[in-house]
Amino acid sequence: MVAAIDAHPRLPDHAAPADRHEGHHHGHDVGERLYLHRHTPVHRLPAHLKIIAAVAFVSVGVATPITRWEAFAWFGIILVVVLSAARIPFMTVLRRATIEVPFIAFAALMPFFGTGETVDVGPFTVYRDGLEAAASIVAKGTTGVLVAIALSATTPARDLVRGFERLRMPSVLVQILSFMIRYVNVVNSEVERMRIARASRGFEARGIRAWPVLARAAGALFIRSYERGERVFLAMTSRGYDGKMPGTEQRAVTARQWCTALAPAMFAFVGALVAMVG
Repeated sequence: MVAAIDAHPRLPDHAAPADRHEGHHHGHDVGERLYLHRHTPVHRLPAHLKIIAAVAFVSVGVATPITRWEAFAWFGIILVVVLSAARIPFMTVLRRATIEVPFIAFAALMPFFGTGETVDVGPFTVYRDGLEAAASIVAKGTTGVLVAIALSATTPARDLVRGFERLRMPSVLVQILSFMIRYVNVVNSEVERMRIARASRGFEARGIRAWPVLARAAGALFIRSYERGERVFLAMTSRGYDGKMPGTEQRAVTARQWCTALAPAMFAFVGALVAMVG
């Protein structure tokens, strides 16, 4: 499956460490930049099992009431164990988790708006419902972000696409995803060339007067991308493409792999159940 992704050139083995980025990334695709090459049990698990495990873990977290804070503490311990087992550096996790900062900033304002019972938190008087909603966003959002970091850091992008295919995701969506991963860097390179061309002509994006120029550049980029897509499609059709990508050999999954992949979600479910019952 997704031969277009596999055809993307990789860095040679003798490439300098600086060219491989942190963790010895393989390839230049956006998804590959998130992948950290390690030899751990987490990395060796089949991609579709990790996708199932990630969805199951997040589902448990979302279904757990925020009032059961001890359950979320347990989720955090489990995720720390998984990230440690995958040998993902703490600073890498922290840096990638900054994507959640805007949501945390929004959640920080919620306790000050609402109705009903109020509580005193230090020098502030906040609404209990808003405080619980904010805590829910932060706790459940952080859980989802850490799961996504673990998944992306231990699974190459092309393997994720194969995993979605093996889980019977609609073929059209799988192909769109595969080509997006393959060609997004081509579009990024085009954007960079256009930026350099504008800069070489003395253009500086300052104020509203620059908007017409940027709008024309965006239109030109869309047209070029559309034309490139047509050329790629015609090239594929001339080589026998009939709407389906060539498949790859699927290895059998052992019971041990199933147990290893689903263990974090099962532990999370048991912990949430104990917290709610207790």
